[in-house]
Amino acid sequence: MNKNRIALDQHLGIIYRLRTFGIRLGLETINFLMQGLGNPQNRFSSIHIAGTNGKGSIAAMLSSVLSKSGFRVGLYTSPHLRRFNERIQINGEPISDEKAIRVAETVQKIYTRSAPPTFFECVTAMALYHFATEGVDWAVLETGMGGRLDATNCVRPNLCIISNIHLDHQEYLGQTLESIAREKAGIIKEGCPVITGVRQKKPLSVIQDIAQKKSAPLYRLGKDFRVRRNGDGSFNYLGLDHRWSSIRVGLKGDHQVQNASLVIAAVELLKRNGVTIPDAAIVDGLASTVWPGRLEIISKNPTILLDGAHNTSGIHALNKFLSTEFGQRPKIFVVGIMADKPCSAMLNRLSPMADHLILTRPRNSRSADPKALYNLISQKTDKRVDIIFNLKQAIDRALEEAEADHLICITGSLFTVGEAREYLINEIVNPVRVSHRGLNSAL
Repeated sequence: MNKNRIALDQHLGIIYRLRTFGIRLGLETINFLMQGLGNPQNRFSSIHIAGTNGKGSIAAMLSSVLSKSGFRVGLYTSPHLRRFNERIQINGEPISDEKAIRVAETVQKIYTRSAPPTFFECVTAMALYHFATEGVDWAVLETGMGGRLDATNCVRPNLCIISNIHLDHQEYLGQTLESIAREKAGIIKEGCPVITGVRQKKPLSVIQDIAQKKSAPLYRLGKDFRVRRNGDGSFNYLGLDHRWSSIRVGLKGDHQVQNASLVIAAVELLKRNGVTIPDAAIVDGLASTVWPGRLEIISKNPTILLDGAHNTSGIHALNKFLSTEFGQRPKIFVVGIMADKPCSAMLNRLSPMADHLILTRPRNSRSADPKALYNLISQKTDKRVDIIFNLKQAIDRALEEAEADHLICITGSLFTVGEAREYLINEIVNPVRVSHRGLNSAL
């Protein structure tokens, strides 16, 4: 391990300890950090993305399109899958260890003068400072939770996107779709255009009301722009100013077509405001987007699919994809869920698809006890359900039992998927460690 990696791990140890402060919604601390850093968030154009699902995919696609257009583009997302550096990227390249150390040291000097920030506040400050010092043209920012009181809401964006509204994080965002919509719509700024894929009547009404009060033009999927799927997997886009035919998305799943339509609508609004984005950049950017851990096939014979579905709507999208692409193939699910998620509802939606459920947990303090998960589902299904507390051992069990035609699906949380992905990639590239029957890399 090189010196930079060791030094970065030391800084990350300090940053990770900020997790002991938990989740603390509010803008006072992030605004203090921004002022201490010279307000870096004002030194580039930005696009702010909120919503229950799809934020990361939309951010990745939009960043790809802007990069293909010749811009220097910062991308801030969470959580990471393998390494912390993935959270902060410029034109697809994660921040280097050396620059991450420099940025962490700068931010830590600011907050030692006051009450410590939360983990997310600190990392958000690091990202915005890095983007400013590296001279990005655009920053594409994914909210962490909600929007109104999220640390990323310190920016004054050129454009906002609200992907969709579903029940999630109710203990922080409220118990109804309307209350969650109100928090997500908190990213809307005075006069700032807003694009949304929300269609449910009550949440949409909340977003419309806030947009109207902020004099923010609102553009809706299904009203102001539309998509039509084609039989070959492509789609046609009927937009605000343009029409495109036979567009393809590099990311798997029917839901990515809706996400891509929000990206194209955003591009149209940017073009209206004089931003040069060639048509070829839109086509190439969408087709070439890679977003690991989202319906990602990492190996074949048996097929191993990773998907970070972490709520009921995410599980619904996963099931739809599996039904379409894998039909009646035998399926083994390796499932680890965070305890603050709707575990029972998620398991109830997963179990009909599974021939064998292996309940486990990633190395995360928020992860649900597999015994508790077992108690939620064991009496509701006639499928085989096992408990294996260690995620790596759970994957090993699935690999040992799978035949070449089986599908192994690892899901329930991005934390589960991230830990599993690292283990599997290391196992594939270094098969001497353990030899699994029939494991054949698709990478």
